[in-house]
Amino acid sequence: MFKFKQFAIQQDKTAMKVGTDGVLLGAWAPIDHNPFSVLDIGAGTGIIALMLAQRTHAEQIDALEIDEDAYEQAVENFESSPWGDRLFCYHAGLDEFIEEPEDEYDLIVSNPPFYSEDYKSENEQRDLARFQDAMPFEELVEAADLLLSENGIFALILPYKEEENFIALAKESELYPLKITRVKGTPTSNIKRSLLAFSRNEKAAIETDELIIEIERHDYTSEYKELTKDFYLKF
Repeated sequence: MFKFKQFAIQQDKTAMKVGTDGVLLGAWAPIDHNPFSVLDIGAGTGIIALMLAQRTHAEQIDALEIDEDAYEQAVENFESSPWGDRLFCYHAGLDEFIEEPEDEYDLIVSNPPFYSEDYKSENEQRDLARFQDAMPFEELVEAADLLLSENGIFALILPYKEEENFIALAKESELYPLKITRVKGTPTSNIKRSLLAFSRNEKAAIETDELIIEIERHDYTSEYKELTKDFYLKF
């Protein structure tokens, strides 16, 4: 079990455990527009949806998870949280979910699988959680375009090397970057991740910045502590 300040995550059934990427996105996703409805695509343990339940007053927080064990774990984590009445998980793939969309969402978030290299491990469940072919970026953008409300925001975390490609892909669906945060592990390391937020507003000024996680091993920067202090017990 992974304990946060206001909730806990059981993760014994899922291949993908609580990690920095999910915590970053859950803490970073823009909520200034006071979303009423939230969708987490590829929920895993449900951590991002739970973080957004803590951060917002959104009355409808839906999550989508294709893997059966992960789905069951997310439901368990939702039900044992203080916000169980606002959280709901669908056991379905994204293609299935968008066949008959019933709702629009003010905030859509995703920590998608993104190991697109020709590498598979012996663990099929972990591969499904980590590999891009389980949820192609094209499908993700198509879903965001279909499900995002007029003034909604679509936020995700990607490898930095995928940033340019994804922004170009989003533009084809008239989704435009609003905020970009590039993440480095330490001051001297290369940029590893990009946190991206998109809206339908082509004229929005793009806010860009950089986030460094650690000064050195286990010595976290004040910026990272500030971003995650409402969640991590140690901050």
